[in-house]
Amino acid sequence: MGKKHRFDLRDFEVKPESSINLAKWSTKAGKELLAKDVADEALAADVAALQAAQERLYASNRFGLLVILQGMDASGKDGAIGHVMRGVNPLGCRAYAFKAPNELELKHHFLWRPMAYLPERGMISLFNRSYYEEVLVVRVHPKFLEPQRLPQLSESKRSDQKPSESKPGESKHSETKSSESKRKKGQAKALDKLWKQRYREINAFERSLASNGTLVIKFFLHVSPEEQKQRLLERMQQPEKHWKFNPRDLEERKLWPEYKQAFESALAETSTTWAPWYVIPADNKWYARAAIADIIAAKLEQLDLNYPEVSDEQRALYQQ
Repeated sequence: MGKKHRFDLRDFEVKPESSINLAKWSTKAGKELLAKDVADEALAADVAALQAAQERLYASNRFGLLVILQGMDASGKDGAIGHVMRGVNPLGCRAYAFKAPNELELKHHFLWRPMAYLPERGMISLFNRSYYEEVLVVRVHPKFLEPQRLPQLSESKRSDQKPSESKPGESKHSETKSSESKRKKGQAKALDKLWKQRYREINAFERSLASNGTLVIKFFLHVSPEEQKQRLLERMQQPEKHWKFNPRDLEERKLWPEYKQAFESALAETSTTWAPWYVIPADNKWYARAAIADIIAAKLEQLDLNYPEVSDEQRALYQQ
């Protein structure tokens, strides 16, 4: 019999094929845990449950677990991994931080990059950011697509560069303005097509993982602009957090509406029955960590993991 869970997964899950407005999703701690000390107790219980589940996961050698954490800067991804997975055996758990792709990775399909870090059977992989950056950061900054040299975008660019015929009586200024407008519309159309294509590819990729025995759990740490501002200020003001400070974070913060739109689109298009997204209120770190641990423990329980049994034939070998 599994442990009693404080959180209802359905309260956090993005329903497949549904739109999402993050403004309607709370960033504050919910009613499940009323105070930090209660959350710490709940987290400790779930850490113990995860420790036991990991041992069965490894021993049964049938499934792997992939946990993906996404969120705005300072949403608490690093801390969540450290606190939630602190009790598991390091030999069976690996964490990867996805930073900007290198030159080799840019020459491949964007889903080539995570292949080497996927969990084999019995193992756990945690992605701090992931291949989803290709429909999040890259969507907010389309210029990052240029080094990827994508054929469909190159074709669109060549098409936009074809000279257009000017109408009789049309001034050179009007002709240039019309051509620029046409070019922007063409680029926007090509990019929209690209994002939809990548959503489909991600869904197919994750479906193949699930069908091969990999449990995929995705968390979006939902932090408010106000809380993010406070955490970024702490990185500048507290010496022990200076190493976390990146001036670029302040520039990215100005693009909050664009990131919100990118996350809403990605969550809506890629939350599926085989790889659901869970939106975790992240203004209170103690609540977010407890919720993540509880959801992972609950999902592992659903796998009905068991230790392998010794057969009568194997037992007989030792009785001879």
